[in-house]
Formats: sequence, C-alpha cells, structure tokens
Amino acid sequence: MSKLATSVPRRTFVQAGLALGASQVIGAPFIIKARGEEPVKIGMVNPLTGVLSALAQSEVDGAKYAEAEINKKGGILGRQVQLLVEDSANDVGTGVQKTRKLIDRDQVDVILGDVNSGIAYAMSQVTNEKKVFHVVPGGHTDPITGTNCKWNVFRVCNTTTMDASAITPELVKRFGKKWFFITPDYAYGHTLQDAFVKALTKLGGTYDGDMLPINNTDFSATLIKAKAYKPNVLLNNMGGLTQINCMKQFTQFGMQKEMALGGALFELESIKGCPPDAQTGWWTMEWWWNQPNVPEVMKFVADYRAANNNKTPSARDWFGYVSVQTVRLAAEKAKSLEGPKLAAALEGLELPPDVALQPGKVFYRAGDHELMPNIFVGEVHPPKGDASDVFTTAELVAGEQAAGSVADTGCNMVRPT
Repeated sequence: MSKLATSVPRRTFVQAGLALGASQVIGAPFIIKARGEEPVKIGMVNPLTGVLSALAQSEVDGAKYAEAEINKKGGILGRQVQLLVEDSANDVGTGVQKTRKLIDRDQVDVILGDVNSGIAYAMSQVTNEKKVFHVVPGGHTDPITGTNCKWNVFRVCNTTTMDASAITPELVKRFGKKWFFITPDYAYGHTLQDAFVKALTKLGGTYDGDMLPINNTDFSATLIKAKAYKPNVLLNNMGGLTQINCMKQFTQFGMQKEMALGGALFELESIKGCPPDAQTGWWTMEWWWNQPNVPEVMKFVADYRAANNNKTPSARDWFGYVSVQTVRLAAEKAKSLEGPKLAAALEGLELPPDVALQPGKVFYRAGDHELMPNIFVGEVHPPKGDASDVFTTAELVAGEQAAGSVADTGCNMVRPT
C-alpha cells in the first residue's frame, strides 16, 4: 500500500462505504439530479476556414451571444446551454464527419449548420437518420426546405427563391432586363441562378453568364465576356472572399460605369472587405441592424456591440442568435429535447419581438419549416458616418410573399409516427 493510502484514516473509508450504500438504496433520485445538472448540448458545424469563414464566424458569434444570454436567464428547461463548435472546412465529407462526432461522441441534443448549402444538406441526411433536431442558420439552397424537406430540419435564412423573388422586380424596374450572371458552381449557386432566371424570364428578360468554382480567384475572362454582352445588370452571386475578389476586379475594369450591379446577397462582412468604389449595387439583406423605429433592435445592437468588442451584428450574427433562441423556444413549448417533440412544437411558432428583431409577424411555416421574416431590399453604398452604415433599405418584402406557397416549394413533409 502506498504512503498516500496509509495516511487516510479508516473512518474515511467507512463513511465512503456508507455513502455508497445509501446512494444504492436511493439511487434513482441521485441519478435524476445528476442528469438535471448536465448541460443542454448544441452542436454547431460551420466552415471556420476557407472562403466562407467570415460569414461562418459571425454565425458562431451570434450563437455564442444567445448561449450567454440564455444561461444568464436560467438556461433551457432549467439546464445551462453548452455550444460545441466544429469546423467543416467548407468540405462536405468533413462536415458529415463532424456532425456524426457531435451526435455519437459528444451526445449533443441539437445540431446547427452549415453556411455551405451542400454541407447543410448532407448534414440533414445524418440528423434525420439519428432523429436529431437540426436548425440550418445560413445554408440557402431551396431543396433543404423544398423537395428534400425533412421533419427534423428547420431553416432561419431565406431560400434562394425568396431572395431572388424579392430583388428581381426592383432591378428590372430600375435598370432593365438584360442580365449577366457570375455564379458559384455548387448547390447554392445553382438554385439561386435558377430562381433568378425563372423570375427574370417571367418579366420578359434575357440573360447570359458563367458558373465558376466556389473558391475562384481570377474573374478576368468572365468579366471580359460580360463587357461584350453589354447587360443592364451584372449579378455577382459569389459569396465570401470570392465575391469580394470579383467585386474588386469588376471595379478595376471600370465596369461600374457601364452596367448596374446587384444580386441576392452582398453581406455586411463582404461589403466591409471591399474598397469604397466596390461598395455599390442593389441587393437584399436578410436582416439589417439599422432599424431606428424598432426599439428591440436598437437595444439588441447596443448590447451586442458591448459584448463583442463593438462589432455590429450582421444578418449572419442574427442567424446564429435566432438558431439558438429557436432551440429554447421549441424546448419550452415541448417541455422536452426529443427531436420529434421539438419539431412539432416549432411548426407555426412565431418568434417574440426580442428574437425576431424586425416589424411584423416572423414565424416558422408548418408546411416546409422555413422561417418567414421580412426581406430588406435596398442599396449598398460607402459608409455614412457609422462604419457599418453601408446599406439603405428601400422596401420590406414579406417572406411569405417572396416564398410562394408550400406547394410551390415541392415539400411533402413526412412526419414521424
């Protein structure tokens, strides 16, 4: 026996044995208390490296802010929230692997992710198989809540159809209906361009364009092709760093003097990465921080800045924030963290004003599990005073108006029996 062991009085071992015996006699209450003290684990998979990393990081920031806010108020169902974040590295295989790891090894209750629509869809195959509740904060491709909708999957960001439907009439009205697309060659880009083409041709428009790799760096050949086509509008559908590079090359070619610029998304993170002459065009924002007539938004922005080194929240921060708050709202209504019960509770649920952070009714549509917020249509410009004041809203388009009916999405929801 070691010196350490011999130094422990015999009475200690006797007391420990009595305590163990007592716990065996009254074991069930002891176990219940231990489980109640376990955190509610939320796993988040996002591309924290790669061309979409800035967008992904903002979603994580928003989720962490919600985690802290909820924990200060007592957690979810009386338990603290623990956010576990994994990097998908903008790779489908890695995203699936990290999802399985969070579910099987870390025993998370809920999954969030991914910014990359292709990864989000692949993740949904895993979460559906495992019957785990899954919120997609910022992967936009239509089939996630359309033809491939699943009972356990809900989405915060818009579908590509919603964004295209909201901005197309504005671009046609202001500039004309001959368009050129620069589009990323993956799930998001394909469904976004398809939605734009459908909306444009319905208005009698014509188009040309190129599909390019998601991490493309040289746009010169495509921009020369666009100049020759002489469109009224060039639509830059790229994302993250790739979109920034395209915007820089567009302005270096002086093409902003020859055609209008616009598209679905030119996000705050990307706008700030561009020089002033590339901060231009007409776009949609899926949430915007500068809403002076909505008191909940003004408070949220002030509090968020104070907690995040004066960072102004973007739509991506809001996506992450809403995603975690969605888990809380669903759990409070369901009184459970079981996937089927959370999903049933969330169908048709309206976000409260301090989570919706915009005017009007914002709710999860029961038929396809798509959030129905406002879509902010407006103009991007260099900063006006505040460094983040780079967008002016011209119109709010109701999400349900832009989304069309559930039948239009192709969703045929099959719920668990």
